[in-house]
This record gives sequence, C-alpha cells and structure tokens, in this order.
Amino acid sequence: MEYIIIGAGIGGLTTALAFEKFGINYKLFEQAHELNEVGAGIWLAPNALQVLESLNLLNEVKAKGNFIDRITIGKQDLSPLSDNFQDDIKNEFGYSSIAIHRAELQKLLMQKVPKEKVRLGHAFKSYKKLDNGKVEVLFTNDTKDTADFLIGADGINSKVRKQLFPKSKIRQSEQICWRGITDIEMNTDFKHWGIELWGNQIRFGISQVSDNKVYWFAVASHNRVVQNNTLPVKDELARMFSDFHPIVNELIISTHKDKILKNEINDLAPLHNWYSDNICLIGDAGHATTPNMGQGGAQAIEDAYYLSNLIKSNHNRNVFSEFQAKRKKKVNAIVNQSWTTGKMAHLKYGQGFRNLFLKSIPKSVMQKKMMQLYTIEKLD
Repeated sequence: MEYIIIGAGIGGLTTALAFEKFGINYKLFEQAHELNEVGAGIWLAPNALQVLESLNLLNEVKAKGNFIDRITIGKQDLSPLSDNFQDDIKNEFGYSSIAIHRAELQKLLMQKVPKEKVRLGHAFKSYKKLDNGKVEVLFTNDTKDTADFLIGADGINSKVRKQLFPKSKIRQSEQICWRGITDIEMNTDFKHWGIELWGNQIRFGISQVSDNKVYWFAVASHNRVVQNNTLPVKDELARMFSDFHPIVNELIISTHKDKILKNEINDLAPLHNWYSDNICLIGDAGHATTPNMGQGGAQAIEDAYYLSNLIKSNHNRNVFSEFQAKRKKKVNAIVNQSWTTGKMAHLKYGQGFRNLFLKSIPKSVMQKKMMQLYTIEKLD
C-alpha cells in the first residue's frame, strides 16, 4: 500500500517522518520549488513535543528554539489578567512549550525526510478515482502519479479539500494580523515568558524564539485599521500600539519592514467529515483554526502521530474512519474555543467585565484544561 501526501508544511513533513518510522510507503509532493517559510514563529506545546520526541527530533528542536515557562494574558501595560507558570506542566510531561521560528522547524523536518521521497515543484491540480480502486493525482506541470491513498496536507486553502468537499467554507474573523521576527536582546525576564497583551480591539503577543531573536504578532479588528492608509507598516503599528508597554514599540521599531507579514485571520468552518473513501485531509486542510490557542501546528503534528500509528496497526486497511473518530472531538473543541477566544479578545463593549472574568478563573481550572489539551493517547 502506498500513500501520496500533498503539501510539505509542518503536517505533511511530520506525517512523512512518522511514515518513515513505521516503514509505510509514501511520496510527498510540494508546489514550491524550494521550502522557504519566513517571518513567523510557532509554539510547540507538550502534545506536539511528545510526537517530535517519538520521532527523535526533540533535542534538535530544543537546540533551535526557546522554552516558554510562563504564559501571561495581560492588559496593554503588562499587568496580568491570567498568569500561568508551567512548573506543573513540566513535572507532568517533562517540558513546557517551545517557541521556534517556523523556518527552523521546517528545515529540521525536511532534513530528516529522504530526498528521493520528496517532489518539489509539483502543484496539485486534481485527482481522479481509478477502476482498480486507486487514486491518480495530476499536477500542474503535466505530470501524474498513482497511489492507494491520498492525504491532503496542503493548508487552509487546500485544493484537495476544494475538490473533495467543494461546499467547505473558510470563515472570516474580521481581524488582521501582523507577524514579525526581530533580532534584539531583551531583558532576561522576558526570555522564557510568552505574553499576549489585550487593548481596545487590538492585542500584541511576544515570545523569544532563540538567542536574541524575538517573534511578535499584532492583531486588530477591521474597524481599528485605517482604510486606505498610506503610512509605512511600522509607523501604522507604532501609532496603533502607542499606549502599550514600551517593549511593544521597541520590538516594532527594531524589526526590518521586510520581515513583517500581514494577513487576515481565518479558520475553516468545521467539516462533517475529513475523509471520503481513500482520500483524507489532515492539519489545516481539514481543520484550520485561528491562532488564539497556539495549537494549529500542534494539531497537525498530532494528526501525523495518530494516522501513522493506526496505519501501522492495520497494514492493508483503510483507517481514515478510525483516524477521524479519534481526532475529531478534540480538534473541533480547539477550533471552537480558539474562535471564541479571538472574539472575546476583541470585544468592543464589556472589556472591563471580560477582564474581571479572566482574573477570576482559578489557576487550578486553567491547569486542568492545559493538562487535557497536552495529553495524547500512547499508541506506539
């Protein structure tokens, strides 16, 4: 049995490595002629790190990233609304979350995948079912390939999903996000501290991703963004966040303009199914989430873990139904909670009540939720 994987993002690469571990036959196709993730960081929570540890990648990730031992949601002046130290998490799982540059993570994953199993410069065009039960995949460069199963790991704008489930819908959050990476030496107090500051329909997040390299993001509701603005992006952000803690503008000013990305924040309306027959979606292709819980990449990595283990235990059988059954409840809960959190962070009215509510949540409740989020079922 052979699998074709479409997309060499975090989900596709991790799936390839998991397949490699268990001797599952696959080919990995990617539309880009070279992998070049730039401009953003990612958090790898303990659920993702457990999977990467099982693939013998944890030490490399530790070396390239930075542990986050404290997670704070605060007001714009840095006073905490929710403050969680990760000691219990470390005691339970052996580590807290790691912040890392996406490019570094993708590079680590790519280096472990055998080159002969990767086809760069192959953009997916369409698939068709063959009479023998296999699936034929056509690419825009007029090549094609055939396998027993097709896995779409091609992100929120998945072309595999568009053919498989043409009625699927991307949801608009009506929020804009700027992401930046800057080379700066911050006070050591900030080194292992993940921060998100909430203002009036705007927020700003900070986490160090390696020595003297900091990832930040800024989010604003559409109605806080000046339409037809002619200001340079750094001036626009500096104006918007002028009332925030001084570290915010220090990070904005220190970032080269070419290292700031601007995107709409969207997710995928939850699908009834992630698969049909011998075609299955994983990661953002099947369940894209807003970034408010730092779990988008982690859930793609979890997908790779569960799918590979199920295939290993059921060699020549289609396991996509069992895969969905194991994953769907948790993933949908994350998608819905992340969407709600994003809306709550950008309330136009009732911000005082929201802040009181956040401060009133017992730490034990937050710890329990994180423990549940970070737990994965041991299958191998």
